[in-house]
Amino acid sequence: MKKIKTRFRKPIMIMGCTSDAGKSFLTAGICRLLSNHGITVAPFKAQNMSNNAAVTAQGLEIGRAQYLQALAARVVPHVTMNPILLKPTADTQSQVIVMGKPDNEISALPWTARRERLWPYVKKSLHALLKKYHQVVIEGAGSPAAVNLRKGDIVNMSVALECGAEVYIVSDIDRGGSFAHLLGTWECLAPQERALVKGFILNKFRGDKTLLAPAPAWLEKKTGVPVAAIIPFMAHCLPEEDAFHDRTTARPDTINIALVGYPFASNLDEFDALKNMPGVTLAPIRDCQLLAGFEAIILPGSKNTAASLAYLRASGLAAQICRAGQQGTMVMGICGGMQMLGQTISDPAGIEGRGEQGLGLLPIDTILEPEKITRQRTINWNGLKLNSYEIHHGRTTATDRVETFLEDGLGFQRDNVWGAYMHGLFDNASFRAFILSRLGWRAQTLKDWQTVVDANLNVVAQAIEDSGWDLLKRYVSAV
Repeated sequence: MKKIKTRFRKPIMIMGCTSDAGKSFLTAGICRLLSNHGITVAPFKAQNMSNNAAVTAQGLEIGRAQYLQALAARVVPHVTMNPILLKPTADTQSQVIVMGKPDNEISALPWTARRERLWPYVKKSLHALLKKYHQVVIEGAGSPAAVNLRKGDIVNMSVALECGAEVYIVSDIDRGGSFAHLLGTWECLAPQERALVKGFILNKFRGDKTLLAPAPAWLEKKTGVPVAAIIPFMAHCLPEEDAFHDRTTARPDTINIALVGYPFASNLDEFDALKNMPGVTLAPIRDCQLLAGFEAIILPGSKNTAASLAYLRASGLAAQICRAGQQGTMVMGICGGMQMLGQTISDPAGIEGRGEQGLGLLPIDTILEPEKITRQRTINWNGLKLNSYEIHHGRTTATDRVETFLEDGLGFQRDNVWGAYMHGLFDNASFRAFILSRLGWRAQTLKDWQTVVDANLNVVAQAIEDSGWDLLKRYVSAV
């Protein structure tokens, strides 16, 4: 592709009619599109609420969506791209991560009292990116039409007004009702906010575009805002931002792996490589059921291990997991999931409010400590290098009845039960192949998952470019 001569332009900002309208997906695609044309670009989301977190090279936490968007832009992920991260620990409580580190003082404040403390971090980070990059692509959160949240807003129109962003509002047309939803969202905006809206985006469109008429013209007549692009529904393997919507069930003639979906489960995107593998079925298990038909069971990380473990017991899933493990089914726990597989989880500092007895499948004991470990790691394993990362409060010790399969006490095994503190292990083709071969998988060529994701980003970028949304007209002529 031809490269574009660039100079500073107003930020592009993607807002949505709802959560899960496609904001993160489009932001990543736009970052890759602009990068493909030689434009230095960076993503920004002032505040993200998600238990899917990544760790930067500096050992700081940001949302996984912004980490992916940075990779899409071909820049090093940095905490300024997501200065505030909220990690839910209960229905009405979140751990507040400020510039990559937990802030217990702000976490204790009521929601309405946080803006004064958080806005300076947002403003400083935003302007740092504006100075460094030719283009910044900003993602909003939820909907700017949430009038009940307007007073404390630090992520939607407050950001747009701060930098004079060109705003595009996206709706998921696959759900239906998009034109009413877009009009209603626009009507909820203040006049100075409406002036920033440059276009509406219809996302996940299937079928014949000519059947949309006369709705786009009707919407533009009422608002003065055109439908700037129609993005097709497309299959892709980019991660979901903060949810796991998959409803897959076990299938015959495949390797069936149960992914336990308890409350506050975290970093579920690290299993996308399994979810997208031919011959493998990754089935989310949210309610009690017999697990005898699964070759393996995975307990993912959790932002509140005690609450997740209590759910397993109350639902009856704990008994099913223990029975399957005792009968020889492979059971693997990642981070909080590993802690649950152990004997005890002690919480003397009150990190989660209480300690718990574990499921007893691994002879390990965990103490939750105030200091949170967050770091990228490249570890030695079977003569190979595994790229991974840590995010945890716990310190785990093992008895002599367990093997250490990862260095530095990061992974333990007893027979068919495995546990690891390392996130992202399955992104490594070598580790994925090793585990699956134990489940009867026949060898085939595998790629590290980031290679697959990178190729998908190019597909999404091309689809955006082909949609008629001329994002490149903002720049000086091609050379």
